[in-house]
Amino acid sequence: QVQLVESGGGSVQAGGSLRLSCAASGYTVSSYCMAWFRQAPGKEREGVAVIDRDWITRYADSVKGRFTISKDNAKNTLYLQMNSLKPEDTAMYYCAANISPACGWIPINGADFGYWGQGTQVTVSS
Repeated sequence: QVQLVESGGGSVQAGGSLRLSCAASGYTVSSYCMAWFRQAPGKEREGVAVIDRDWITRYADSVKGRFTISKDNAKNTLYLQMNSLKPEDTAMYYCAANISPACGWIPINGADFGYWGQGTQVTVSS
């Protein structure tokens, strides 16, 4: 049974940083495409970043240059380093796992991902 557990969310001021973690069980982070999504109240879910089996990464334009997706294969954990946070980054952040080793192109399609975590809240104040 695949389980994804996010952590690391919180409240920060604009310009601050957070690192989100997604610990996986029943799934091998090193072998497949994984992603971070976010959803703010009243808004559609947005794909933020993806990383594939070969460490190729892609980012939404809204976070490019500020966020970095990475993984630790030994810990079977996915990360999202978020720097220079803005109030518009406020959302629930979810990690998601695919069963394909390759990721699709931007925009990231949530329908490609069959496994989801429960989410972690990020709140950025101005």
